[in-house]
Amino acid sequence: MGGTADGMGALGIDFVDAQVEASVASVLVTVETALLTNINSADPLVAEAARHLVDAGGKRFRPLLVALGAQFGDPTAAQVVPAAVVMELTHLATLYHDDVMDEAPVRRGAPSANSRWTNSVAILVGDYLFARAADIAADLGTEAVRLQARTFARLVHGQIAETVGPRAGEDPVRHYLNVIAEKTGSLIATSTRFGGMFGGAPAAHTEALAGYGETVGMAFQLSDDLLDIASESVQSGKTPGTDLREGVPTLPVLYALSSDDGDAASVRLRDILSRGPVTDDALHAEALGLLRESPALKRARETVRSYAEEARSRLAPLPHGGPRQALESLCDFIADRTG
Repeated sequence: MGGTADGMGALGIDFVDAQVEASVASVLVTVETALLTNINSADPLVAEAARHLVDAGGKRFRPLLVALGAQFGDPTAAQVVPAAVVMELTHLATLYHDDVMDEAPVRRGAPSANSRWTNSVAILVGDYLFARAADIAADLGTEAVRLQARTFARLVHGQIAETVGPRAGEDPVRHYLNVIAEKTGSLIATSTRFGGMFGGAPAAHTEALAGYGETVGMAFQLSDDLLDIASESVQSGKTPGTDLREGVPTLPVLYALSSDDGDAASVRLRDILSRGPVTDDALHAEALGLLRESPALKRARETVRSYAEEARSRLAPLPHGGPRQALESLCDFIADRTG
């Protein structure tokens, strides 16, 4: 089975209320079983390929946030688990598509679907998972279908923007933050919204949860950018400096490239980064060292903290107690993990 209790710990959720923790864990265990049931197919190849990433596990961040959002209403409501399954299936579908676009050989420590089968199979399995998510959403009602469709549209817009890159005259940093909002923030916002909606929370609380989800999703994704540079270990799930080696423009790199600092280290760093992917081992080690000591990394840390604090402020309309404290602890975790 994939990540349930382990995932909660990995995501830095601090449950001060044991009852809330047990309730969320119960939802996640049920979600895990429901995922396997809902991806089944009469076609053995589709069934095997669709199970591929579910079996590989993962943090189940989105179902976790559905479960936490439902704590502001009735977390045992019948629609909470299906809502969480819709969110995870939608997320998994995007991973199949992302791996094709990125030509990724590995996903979650296992060969990616596109490398194990083919790009065409991976794309079609992603489509199948989107279809399964839509089918389940239909049982949740018209509003759920509409929200899932609109979230999917944002995901597609984000992927297109990332693929095309900044347009002429567009600020690369603003473009990048928009991509993160569309590709990551959107689905996490809908996850927390679904938790509130299907747990029966008051409308004002559901809106606050959605705002929190959008901003905490941004903070979490951006903090991964920093871990790729600042982490000495594989804390980020990848070898440090992988994005740099692959030429992926992350926030610290974009800040460094847009800097007009005239000191020798900043000038040297801009010179290396402006060449594109840093594949030479000696240059890679030099660039990583310069980035770790750069004002750009400090600025990126401040950006992550500002999103984490904004996410915390979005929780203001929610009642104090165990569920809110758990959501606040995620903000603390994100701020702390970036140093």
